[in-house]
Amino acid sequence: MTGGDGSGRDTALDERPAIDPPEWFVEQANVADPSVYETFEREWPDCWDRAADLLDWTDPYDEVFRGGDVPPFEWFPGGRLNAAYNCIDRHLPERKNQLALIWEGHLGESRTYTYRELHREVNAVAAALREKGVSEDDVVTVYLPMVPELPVVMLACVRLGVVHNVVFAGFSADALAERMERTGSEMLVTCDGYYRRGSAVAQKNKADNARIAVEQDVSVVVLDILSRDVHLGDGYYDYDELRAAHDGETVAPVSRDASDTLFRIYTSGTTGEPKAVDHTTGGYLAHVAWTSQSVLDIKPEDTYWCSADIGWITGHSYIVYGPLALGTTAVLYNGTPDHPEKDRVWEIVDRYAVDVFYTAPTAVRTFMKWGEEYPERHDLSSLRLLGTVGEPIDERAWRWYREHIGGGECPVVDTWWQTETGAILVSTLPGVDAMKPGAAGRPLPGIETSVVDPAGEAVDVDEAGELVVTRPWPGMPSDLRTGEGWGAAATCGDEWRYYPEDGASVDVDGYVTVLGRVDDAINVAGRRFSTMELESAITGVEGVAEAAVVGASHETAGTALYAYVSPEGGYTEADLRGRIESAVEDAIGGVATPETVVFTPDLPKTRSGKVMRRLLTAVANDEELGDTSALRNPEILGELQSATPDR
Repeated sequence: MTGGDGSGRDTALDERPAIDPPEWFVEQANVADPSVYETFEREWPDCWDRAADLLDWTDPYDEVFRGGDVPPFEWFPGGRLNAAYNCIDRHLPERKNQLALIWEGHLGESRTYTYRELHREVNAVAAALREKGVSEDDVVTVYLPMVPELPVVMLACVRLGVVHNVVFAGFSADALAERMERTGSEMLVTCDGYYRRGSAVAQKNKADNARIAVEQDVSVVVLDILSRDVHLGDGYYDYDELRAAHDGETVAPVSRDASDTLFRIYTSGTTGEPKAVDHTTGGYLAHVAWTSQSVLDIKPEDTYWCSADIGWITGHSYIVYGPLALGTTAVLYNGTPDHPEKDRVWEIVDRYAVDVFYTAPTAVRTFMKWGEEYPERHDLSSLRLLGTVGEPIDERAWRWYREHIGGGECPVVDTWWQTETGAILVSTLPGVDAMKPGAAGRPLPGIETSVVDPAGEAVDVDEAGELVVTRPWPGMPSDLRTGEGWGAAATCGDEWRYYPEDGASVDVDGYVTVLGRVDDAINVAGRRFSTMELESAITGVEGVAEAAVVGASHETAGTALYAYVSPEGGYTEADLRGRIESAVEDAIGGVATPETVVFTPDLPKTRSGKVMRRLLTAVANDEELGDTSALRNPEILGELQSATPDR
């Protein structure tokens, strides 16, 4: 069958061999009844009672869902609750001495917090913020690296009914100022600095510049990490002193309406202007708790590790709110996967007997590039489930991950969702569904999606189109619930739809394969190619760890394909160049053969592991790079510019 993008590729994804979950996993899975799909469909929207039942409500909700075919939509109207209470207080009777957080630092230091200790920390910080004038519905901006104080401050805010606005610690002063200005935030919690790859980052300097740039007066709380006696002037407060002054105090959790804002977060801005996304207290928390339980199979007795940064939505949903709502033990790591050695991740998995590991496909491909000898140094037999998030994972990386990290036994959940959805929408249920390497899975129970052409009509099986969500879900943000702002674009005539701007195809079994961002598609000689299909053809070549394809202007064709390729260890440019060109030609056609293949030790990535194709496009077109503060490896840009041939 010809792909809907006109590429001529064979996209018979329904022929992809499926892998059933092992019996031992099904027997212990939180969700193992295949009828869950039919039940959710038959009982929608009341089926989402199951998610709400995972939480404790101060006031019960009147109904699960209120709304018609178009916004406004309300989830759990009338219900009231507090997220900090749900993540900490209610676990104390049974699990006060159980670890809530395990933290590993960049220099090998570590700290742990039981649920009782976390409760004490959060209450002290909440009391300190309250004493400094922070009150319900204010916005506190948090600009911290991956240290335990980051989730503590988040939970202290929501305990007070305060909205937190976490800004990724690697962002520039300008990016911080923009996000503070747009929220009207008058309180900033930051640090003096932190270590990144052995070098100190002067975080307070960036915070100072941002404070000067905004119009409102901003008070700043500074956490001492580097111990360099940083001077604190007027309007600045020492975090440890404030916490110590309020140690032992108890702050009653503020009851919030289900529709009240829990937090604000901005999309990364890696492909354009960052968007503000406000997530609600009731629907969001219920959705992340349910997906943590059903998709990630998290249990209270587990040790669970999501390798994302809390500065991104994945860290909010699947490090802080989802796992802690279920009362599990969550691992936080402030460091890089190759420092001090390339087995750092597996050493942590081994030491803490991690049960569930959730990471980005980019990280998996990096592990592949380094080689299986690093995970082989450690006992990974504690792992029960593996997951991926952030971008599609190709079949080869999927199989390597399962074989070398999961011992050939662990189910792998390839999850699709985004900042705007708040929680997972498409994935396999690991205790129910067979897995198809490279396909995310079916829409989760209660979720409805379609793949459509530019006219909005559903495409045929295995044809490429645009993924749309066609029914509301509990974790939807405020703008989508109300139909205001950018959410207004989610209506198509009289039919409500949300367009995530991701390309996809769906096979005969209903499994969705995500093909990458719609704006990542490239037109060459009048034919449209998905970057995902191009990159999958390249990464299918033995010896290729990662690949990113972008378009560059071309005098005759209009656009030429530039492929940036990162080889596995032991493979050279001479080994790979011809095989890459042949693989693309065989899989897609000669017109898709890259004009240029640039070999590079790494690709430009955000700290969450996403490849910044915007920067690769700028390099290929010899343009200004723009803001690079989101990069975790900015040093690679100079190498890429030198390696890319002049046109």
